[in-house]
Amino acid sequence: MKKELNSPQSIFITGASSGIGKALSIQFAAKNITLFLCGRNKERLEQTASACEEKGAIVHLFLFDTTNKEEAQEAVLKANKIKKIDLLIANAGVSGGVLGKEDSIESIRQIFDTNIYGVINTVLPVIDIFKKQGGGQIALMSSIAGFRGLMNCPAYSSSKNFVKAWGEALRGSLKEYNIKVNVICPGFVKTPLTDKNLFKMPFLMQPEKASLIIQKGILKNKGIIAFPMIMHFLIALLSGLPRFLTNPIFEYLPQKEKKK
Repeated sequence: MKKELNSPQSIFITGASSGIGKALSIQFAAKNITLFLCGRNKERLEQTASACEEKGAIVHLFLFDTTNKEEAQEAVLKANKIKKIDLLIANAGVSGGVLGKEDSIESIRQIFDTNIYGVINTVLPVIDIFKKQGGGQIALMSSIAGFRGLMNCPAYSSSKNFVKAWGEALRGSLKEYNIKVNVICPGFVKTPLTDKNLFKMPFLMQPEKASLIIQKGILKNKGIIAFPMIMHFLIALLSGLPRFLTNPIFEYLPQKEKKK
């Protein structure tokens, strides 16, 4: 078993206003821990901040859109001047279930802009910082859906596949700089994103439980933090089999829909 790392004292989290991002913020919150909480909704972000401050954390809020390269870079640089960042969690993301039909041009572009470029815009500035500081840790939010392209959510699964592949590659390429990289691949977690789904979601998990699993994985510096275990096993197995065997199975996956 890998030895646990020292707990990060200064953490930058995007998408902290709801869902997994909010749960992670509260999970990491503790006395003398500095949290840089980022999001677009001021009211919801302040609610997250209050919950973290009740646990003794020092909280700084940043309102910006991760798809804006300049705003994302400015937020990371400003946060690091307040206190040196130990851990950055690139969590912000969207799915077709929230945006409407995933195959619409507008939805596809927004999914790629947020899930791919939003992550890039947040991570690149901190890589440069960590190289100069002599180390740090980056956690990227992918998904179980990122293990292969899924025909029921092509834009979402491919965007998360990028995050997974990029994170795996960065883990190796940044090791010499003492920069640790973790890729988070959750299954279904009850969030505002999944609340829009009209189909049955197997092994649906509460965000509090998911955040605990993620925190433990980050502290142990696991390369891939995938859960629940049964879903990870099944998708990894199916992804390794020939496409002529697995494509008929994936054809039966429920289509993402949006509540009226």
